[in-house]
Amino acid sequence: MKLKSALGIASLVAGLLPAAAFAHTGVGQASGFGQGFAHPITGLDHVLAMVMVGVFAWQLGGRALWLVPMVFVAVMGLGGGLGMAGIAVPYVEVGIALSVIVLGGVVALGLKAPTAVAMAVVGLFALFHGHAHGAEMPEDAAGVAYGMGFMLATALLHAAGLGLGITVGKAGERRGAAVVRAAGGIAAAAGVGLLAGMF
Repeated sequence: MKLKSALGIASLVAGLLPAAAFAHTGVGQASGFGQGFAHPITGLDHVLAMVMVGVFAWQLGGRALWLVPMVFVAVMGLGGGLGMAGIAVPYVEVGIALSVIVLGGVVALGLKAPTAVAMAVVGLFALFHGHAHGAEMPEDAAGVAYGMGFMLATALLHAAGLGLGITVGKAGERRGAAVVRAAGGIAAAAGVGLLAGMF
């Protein structure tokens, strides 16, 4: 894929992202698989963090390709359970914004980390993302479907990040890495905007 084409695709995806930055308003009905599936993809914070997890896993390669996203989804489920049970986790929105900044920065800098360290970092951030989802999850049976929906959507966003890394990587080692790092930098900058309340 040519660098120009990759940038065009990235611009198109960015243009399609929702304007709302945080998807955890607590407003409206939050039950059922479809609404759970839609929740992670309707907030810029979630989309950026999830895609960066996938790109980070791609950059690390090897076992990290599946372990890093798997840990994120598993710990996010735990965080969702805490949120559903009404157990408070401090600074959830700050933690989510920081996840975008840190994961975007890691991708932008092309930092390599042992798989265990990467798993611990994404696991910490997954707790915040999961809690935000779980706090809005209903306590009835539809809540289970809602949880399955947001976990599947998260896994698919991770897969999109892996796919982005693989696709752009085919543009050539040097050019592909530059595009991926630029995407990480944009995500980190957006995370700073989220933290500052600009979005």
